Amino acid sequence: MMSDSLPRRSTRQVQLGHAWIGSDHPVLVQSMTNTDTADAEGTARQIFELWRAGSEAVRITVNSSEAAAAVAPIQAMLEEWGCRVPLIGDFHFNGDRLLREYPECAKALAKYRINPGNVGRGSKRDEKFAFMIEKAIEFDKVVRIGVNWGSIDQAMAGRLMDENAKLAQPLPVEAVMRETLIRSALESAEQAIGWGLSPDKIILSCKVSHVQDLIRVYRDLGSRCDFPLHLGLTEAGMGSKGIVASSAALAVLLQEGIGDTIRISLTPEPGGDRTKEVIVAQELLQTMGLRSFTPLVTACPGCGRTTSTVFQELAQDIQEFLRRQMPVWRASYPGVEDMKVAVMGCVVNGPGESKLADIGISLPGTGEVPVCPVYVDGEKTVTLKGDQVAAEFQAIVENYVSTRYGEGGARRAENKIIPLKVV
Repeated sequence: MMSDSLPRRSTRQVQLGHAWIGSDHPVLVQSMTNTDTADAEGTARQIFELWRAGSEAVRITVNSSEAAAAVAPIQAMLEEWGCRVPLIGDFHFNGDRLLREYPECAKALAKYRINPGNVGRGSKRDEKFAFMIEKAIEFDKVVRIGVNWGSIDQAMAGRLMDENAKLAQPLPVEAVMRETLIRSALESAEQAIGWGLSPDKIILSCKVSHVQDLIRVYRDLGSRCDFPLHLGLTEAGMGSKGIVASSAALAVLLQEGIGDTIRISLTPEPGGDRTKEVIVAQELLQTMGLRSFTPLVTACPGCGRTTSTVFQELAQDIQEFLRRQMPVWRASYPGVEDMKVAVMGCVVNGPGESKLADIGISLPGTGEVPVCPVYVDGEKTVTLKGDQVAAEFQAIVENYVSTRYGEGGARRAENKIIPLKVV
C-alpha cells in the first residue's frame, strides 16, 4: 500500500537488482550487517535474517582482501537459500584496490557505496574515484555517493571556509559545513557522469548525526538535484534514543516527499537482534501511511483499570506471531499486510477499538466480568474465557487470514511457518 496523499519529490528511477529506487516506486528499506564479512557463512546468515525480516537491500562492509574475497561466496549461498536481496558494498580508503584485485566481488555486488571524503587526497582522490566509477560502468552497477559528517572532504571544507571568510557577512560555520556536504555529493556525481556513469545509476546521501542538521541538509540537497536520495541519521544511537532521533528526522523529510530509500542506523543492544533496524524502518513508513509491511496491533497503554498483564502479553504475542508469519503470508495472502488487529484491556475503549479493527479482542479490566468478546469485521462473533484465551485468539486470527485473504478461503498447512534454520 502507498499513500496517495503525500507528494513525492520527483527523481530519476534507479534499478537495483530486481528492486527500483525513486519517486515512481515505494520508499525502499535498507539495512547493514555488523558481521565480519570475511566470515562468509556468518554474514550470509545475517543477510538472510535481515531479508526475511523485510530488508529490501543489505549493505556489507568490504574493507579487506578477505572481505572482498568472501562477497561472491556470500552471494552464492544466498541464491542457494532463495534470497535475492541486492548486496551493497561499503567501501572506504582502499575500495579501488579491492575492486581491481577481486573482480568477482565487483560483479557480485549490486551497488557500490563510495564516500568522497575517504577515497583519497588531491589527485589521488580523483584517480581512485575514477577507477571505482569505471568498475561500476564495466559491471553495470549502481553507485551511492555517500557523504558523511564525520568524514567530510577536508580540502573542499577548507576552500569553502576561506571563501566564506571573505564575505561581507560570513555564514555560520555550521552552514558552511552543511554546504560542504551537499557540494561534495553534487560535484562527485557530476564527476562520475563526466567519466561515463549514467545519471540513472546514481543515488546520493549526506548523512549527519543531528536531527535539525539532517533536515536542513536534505531539504537543500533535494532542491538542487533529481537523484534519488538515501535517508538515514548516522550514529543515531542505541534503544529509544536512536529510534526517536531517526524517526523525528526522517518523518519530517518523508512527509515533505524527500527520501527514496531509508536505513535506521541503530546501535544494537549487546547480543541484540540486528533485524530491529528493519522493523523500525518498516513501522515508520507504515505508521505514516506510506507503505504496509505487517499487520500492526492496536493496544491500549494500560491504566488503573487494567490490573492484569494478560492483555499486554497477548498484544506482544500476537504482534510477534504476525511478524513470524509474514514471510509466508506475504506470498500466499495478498493484502494481509493491511490487516488491523486490536488487543484492548478493558471495557472503556475495548469494544469500540475492536469493532474498528478487522479483528479485535477486548479483555476484562478490574471488576469486569472475566470474559473476552472477539469482534470480526465489526461484529461480535465469540466470547472467550479461561486460560486458553491467547491460543484461541491466535487461532481465530489464523482462520481470519486464510478465509479473508486466502485463495478460495482454504487454509493450507504448508503455509505454517517454522523457526528459521539455514543449513
